[in-house]
Amino acid sequence: MSGWGRDAIDLVEPGFIEFARNGTGRLGFIAVEGWLDCRTVERDGLPGVEFTWEGADEGDQVSGRGWAVLADDNTIEGHLFFHLGDDSSFRAKPFTEADERDEP
Repeated sequence: MSGWGRDAIDLVEPGFIEFARNGTGRLGFIAVEGWLDCRTVERDGLPGVEFTWEGADEGDQVSGRGWAVLADDNTIEGHLFFHLGDDSSFRAKPFTEADERDEP
């Protein structure tokens, strides 16, 4: 299991994961950009989502799976897996304007 640090997660742009109502989504962190195929689930009594994903990491094709649940404090907690590679738990909060970086 990996534990990527905040500096690594935000290497290219602020790290994010987003889920759309239509069962799709996106993620981005370090040099990874990916697109999600999501299914809503209940996990340990909490509303959540399980997903597969595919994308690119520095130009190389990558894929994997993951899950996330809505925590009591309006954050999500989950786990992300790379196919035949690293995996890591994550915790995310809603992205706000205060979190945005200035565009160059």
